[in-house]
Amino acid sequence: MKHIYSNIIIILFLLTGLVSCTDELDKDPIGLLTKDQISSDPTIATIESSVNSSYLPLENTLNGIIPGWRWDLGTVFRNDIVLQDIASNDMNKKWNPDGDQPWMDKIADFSFTPENQAFNGIWVYDYEGISRVNIAINFLTDTELIQKVGMEEARKNQLLSEAYFLRAFYYFDLVNNFGDVPLVLNSPASFEEAFDVSVRASADDVKTQINSDLSAAKTIAANAKYPVLSEPWRASKGAIIALQAKVALYSEDWTTVLSLIAELDGLGFYSLNANYFDSFDANLEFADDEVIFAYDHRSNETPNNTNGLKDVSGWGFFSPTDDFINAFEANDPRLLYTTDIANKRSSKIVGSTTDQIDYGNKVYIRYADVLLWKAEALNETGDYSGAVAIVNQIRRRARTSPTADGSIVPVGTLPDRVSSTNQAEIKDWLMSERRVELGFESQRFNDLKRWGTAQTVLTALGRNFQDYNYLYPIPQKDIDKSGGSITQNPGY
Repeated sequence: MKHIYSNIIIILFLLTGLVSCTDELDKDPIGLLTKDQISSDPTIATIESSVNSSYLPLENTLNGIIPGWRWDLGTVFRNDIVLQDIASNDMNKKWNPDGDQPWMDKIADFSFTPENQAFNGIWVYDYEGISRVNIAINFLTDTELIQKVGMEEARKNQLLSEAYFLRAFYYFDLVNNFGDVPLVLNSPASFEEAFDVSVRASADDVKTQINSDLSAAKTIAANAKYPVLSEPWRASKGAIIALQAKVALYSEDWTTVLSLIAELDGLGFYSLNANYFDSFDANLEFADDEVIFAYDHRSNETPNNTNGLKDVSGWGFFSPTDDFINAFEANDPRLLYTTDIANKRSSKIVGSTTDQIDYGNKVYIRYADVLLWKAEALNETGDYSGAVAIVNQIRRRARTSPTADGSIVPVGTLPDRVSSTNQAEIKDWLMSERRVELGFESQRFNDLKRWGTAQTVLTALGRNFQDYNYLYPIPQKDIDKSGGSITQNPGY
């Protein structure tokens, strides 16, 4: 057994070699099992650590999984915010334009090439997550090992459910960004075996695996809002079902979307908070009813686990575009909760309307998003009144939320949408509502792509978006390192 588990570390180093540069191979990312730990007979603590470390590529801690201020690799923080919010023209790189980190500007105007570090960065984070998850799944599916260390069945199932969810999450991000990607499901026992999987699998095959992992995760997940009450950050059954619904949404499988959201609602765990900002308020984390899955940033921990976007925001990054500001109707409280223009701060990103705090969570899935998926599915299946009712539910919560600056919301703000049977009109309402409700939550660019409106919307705003930009380029570093076995997306 010792020999078997010493070989598991090979996949980490191979994938790190495929997705990053050689000098990083000399550094064990923070929170990862070390070679010494792997080569010993695993213990319960080792197995638990393998799962816990699999969450870390979701963090925004500066230099978290790839240390050393590697701006040149796009790995200083997880850069969904660049690939989604900046690319969609909701966000400018900085409040005051300058030459700092010009690679972000190239994402904004679609003048990038495959060498742009934004693509390398997200590829590194997602495949680092997958490599860690595969180690965890190897442990947790080894019946002999689980019996030897004495792990209880319920604990094993809980951890394995989380691992399957995380692998599905990372692959869903990869397939939406890049289309066909290498599909690595095991930790190979040799470099030769590992190189055999360094080819792109079809997006359909990747999606099949995502659905398989989520089904396996749901089957063994505990029927509880939090699998472990003292650790509410862990992926839950609700998170699994919600991600299943999102995968179905992106495939326009409207009936399945509605079925899964009904299943999610049947758990009885989630509802809209009364106050819009409660989902993001760092002082209310895991005390609200709306957040379904979030990464748990914290202060004063070693290794560092703070929300590094607080620092980046404090350096002048992440300002709203005029077009984004103008998307909000008059007096909509959500604008100030998303971006505090007067103080040049993104409240939603840092988790506070008053301070640049460092422990605001990164929210990945919340119930308002799910409700808008449901509204979209209802509209597509002809239940127009049901779709409009959900849009009005979201608007009602927004206009009744206390404002960030203590002002009074004028009567008539965000009035209900009228009854309609015009599917196109209702879809326009939905698209507008998603933009302002989910602003700066790294959803917008994927929305534009799945609606097929990215080229129309972005070219109208002066962006050089082309048809082939519906997929990002595979990082050139990885094509080079694969010796050509990983191919490039068309157009790049």
